[in-house]
Amino acid sequence: MMEGVDVSTLRHRALQNAKSFKASWIDLGQILYTIYNDKSYKEWGYSTFEVYAAKEIGIRKQTALKLLRSYYFLEKKEPSYLKKKYTEDSDTASIPTYESVDLLRLASKKKDLGEADYASIRKSVLEKGKDAKDVKKDLTTLIRRREEFGPQEARQKKRETLLKRFLSTLRSIRDEIRISKVFSAKVLKDTDKLITELESEI
Repeated sequence: MMEGVDVSTLRHRALQNAKSFKASWIDLGQILYTIYNDKSYKEWGYSTFEVYAAKEIGIRKQTALKLLRSYYFLEKKEPSYLKKKYTEDSDTASIPTYESVDLLRLASKKKDLGEADYASIRKSVLEKGKDAKDVKKDLTTLIRRREEFGPQEARQKKRETLLKRFLSTLRSIRDEIRISKVFSAKVLKDTDKLITELESEI
């Protein structure tokens, strides 16, 4: 985008500053990760990293942790992205936000996503700089599609969820039967037997 734009113009300055603004979270994430890893905040009188982030640099716990995780993810899983000098080589619009990178990090841990699905999400985040809301929508669509393509797997998951819920309810009822002594010993014995059978199916 910046190619062909006269460096002495206001337009070029706007593009340059926008690029620095968008990429600054990566630099901040790197610094925060070093502070967190070395526990430097303790030398500065803070009991925890979260307290340091909130009181000294005015970043909420959730934001600070997302910055840390997003930067750490890039460093460990996408070191080539950091090496390519994103501030110089990337178009302003293609630099991802930390929220988008955090979603990519979460996507990398999802077992129900195939390699092609992950590659698609990765491209939309690291190459196109897609907004976090759009990345989240794409991720949801991909997961739903995977479930549609694997109905057997989805059915099995649903069965396990229902079975666990049923077992939990049945155990509560069994405990009430035991305490109240309203039913016969046979009912209690049969309930215990049913619980044991269901437990073997999980």
